Amino acid sequence: MNQFARYLRHYCTKPELPKCDFIPKKYKGLSYNEMKEIRNVNVNPVLITYYSEPLALHQGYKQWLFDIYGKRYLDMFAGVCTVAVGHCHPKINEAVKEQMDTLGHITTLYFNTKLQEYAKKLAGKLPGNLESIYFVNSGSEANDLALLIARAYTGKFDVMSLKNCYHGMTYQTMGLTSNNTYKYPVAGPAGMFTTLNPDVYRGLWGGQNCRDSPVQTDRSCNCSGECQAGLKYLEQFEHELKHDIPKTGLAAFWAESIQGLGGAVQYPKNFIKGVYEMVKSKGGLYVADEVQTGFGRTGEHFWGFEGHGIVPDIVTMAKGIGNGYPLAAVATTPEIAGALTKAAHFNTFGGNPIGCTVGKTVLEIIEEEKLQENSKNIGTYLLLELEKLKSKFSIVGDVRGKGLMIGVELVEDKDSKVPLDGARMMKFWEKCLDLGLIIGRGGLHGNVIRIKPPMCITKEDSDFTLKVMELSLKDV
Repeated sequence: MNQFARYLRHYCTKPELPKCDFIPKKYKGLSYNEMKEIRNVNVNPVLITYYSEPLALHQGYKQWLFDIYGKRYLDMFAGVCTVAVGHCHPKINEAVKEQMDTLGHITTLYFNTKLQEYAKKLAGKLPGNLESIYFVNSGSEANDLALLIARAYTGKFDVMSLKNCYHGMTYQTMGLTSNNTYKYPVAGPAGMFTTLNPDVYRGLWGGQNCRDSPVQTDRSCNCSGECQAGLKYLEQFEHELKHDIPKTGLAAFWAESIQGLGGAVQYPKNFIKGVYEMVKSKGGLYVADEVQTGFGRTGEHFWGFEGHGIVPDIVTMAKGIGNGYPLAAVATTPEIAGALTKAAHFNTFGGNPIGCTVGKTVLEIIEEEKLQENSKNIGTYLLLELEKLKSKFSIVGDVRGKGLMIGVELVEDKDSKVPLDGARMMKFWEKCLDLGLIIGRGGLHGNVIRIKPPMCITKEDSDFTLKVMELSLKDV
């Protein structure tokens, strides 16, 4: 084999998509150009699209998506970590059709059996006394309601979250969110504070034994026993409390169990538990944002916070809860939930019979198809294989995550950790799409690959993902 042929074989061989017997329907909708024109004229311009040429999708099946031309893609982003059990799952479709033929909508002013059945089943998945559920429609709305509950219960006003976090896009939750991409030049809500993000890869402190993950950073670590990086970040958190928060204490502290939009950032093992104890000692509530890490995605546990050894006071959840249906919930104790009765509170669509049917069916599928176990097994395999890319490519700075909540941070070089240039990042991203792989981006600089697929993916899907990413990295 001559040198040119060897080059072609090594660099130009297109990885073959895993087999799929599903045949999509023939597309009969608007043309691509018609969609483009309508988008430009009739859709608010803030709703940006991915890729230089926006992807026009037509149909989904399990882990697969098909565009309007019939091309198949492996979806390793799941509609931003949302399609938990697979696109258009037949069991969900059947249950929704049956419910639509029975009762489409009533409010919580009346009983409907689906709300009661689902509330009981969902509460049964939560530890401790987290048995009072309030259904809403989105993660932003869930965190907004949790903020109201925390302030009403504690009688305190100030709340705190982590830098680099994302908790939603209502006016109030934009105050909790700490990423300037989502900050408008208008006066923000009062009483919102942030503390240093305990990122063991990019932060001030961290080492090779800090994360609850199959893969670790390359930073050196001299810890013996308790993680020293975690203790330093806790000292910083205490420092923030002393300078920014009244002596009466916080109303609540918010944290994602693993940061999602921020780039799958994980904290030192002892950090969250230490924050929890500190907040509780001052009469505040701990709110666990499980919008992305809940419902078995992290593999080892059903909820991400369980990996930190705590039982929160309030849990907010969305995304995977409804497999793409607009459904979310706030779970708390009966005592804390009672604070909401100080005034009237109502949600027209929260607890809708169709939404509750979807949510209950999602829980059944996760159990029946052992998707939490699959997240652990396939996620661990994928993480360990992705870690090998660090030794092959100087631009792969860090691999992190747990289960099927994975981030790969791309940098200019490993020593400086300067985020990979945007043009090079786009080249990599577009190459993956050309080869049939859909992945996400995140982090403050958009240089973190976000891999959060439907939890039904297989080892073959993981191998395809690895081949495409390696080939695309070679291009960069």
